[in-house]
Amino acid sequence: RKDIPLANFIVHEIHCSRNIEVCRYCSESIPKSEMKNHMETEHAQVTCKCQMKIEKRLLDDHEASGCLLRPAVCQYCDIQLTFNKLQDHEVYCGARTETCGGCGRNIMVKDLKEHPQICG
Repeated sequence: RKDIPLANFIVHEIHCSRNIEVCRYCSESIPKSEMKNHMETEHAQVTCKCQMKIEKRLLDDHEASGCLLRPAVCQYCDIQLTFNKLQDHEVYCGARTETCGGCGRNIMVKDLKEHPQICG
């Protein structure tokens, strides 16, 4: 994948055909002696804690942003739970009420940020 001087091209081509292999999954040029290790460390199928099967190289990104069982924090009470339970929890948690110190009315937690603007 680099420019090779014409005078060296034939030697280079022979060297590459003997020693380098292109990965069929990611198209990277890998030394043939390291291909087995590359396949095991990059492309082996692993199972995430959410039971999804995914390539090992993609697991970190999946766990950080795509996994339903990744940690998530409630915006109202700061409790940590799994992402797949966050929405139901926040609906319940945001519907709780707290007494406003200014007007004395019970205000839903989800409305507390905007309440000071309309509070008498």
